[in-house]
Amino acid sequence: MKDQLESLVNQMIEHGILFTDAVSEFEKRFIKRMLEKNNDNHSKAAVALGIHRNTLSRKVEDLGLDHKPKRRSRAAR
Repeated sequence: MKDQLESLVNQMIEHGILFTDAVSEFEKRFIKRMLEKNNDNHSKAAVALGIHRNTLSRKVEDLGLDHKPKRRSRAAR
């Protein structure tokens, strides 16, 4: 695993990928995969990630990972 990561880092450096872009893409993919593994249960995924559920919810929104349609309020029905 470490060798694969080292190879990936070297490729990213060779292609001029910025640190912030690399970190953002990793975070996005890691969180997305953890949510998939936990059937989109934010509480379970947050525990698995070692972060607070509210932090995960904020990151999901910031990274644009929340593709579920917003529920309509009762008044709008």
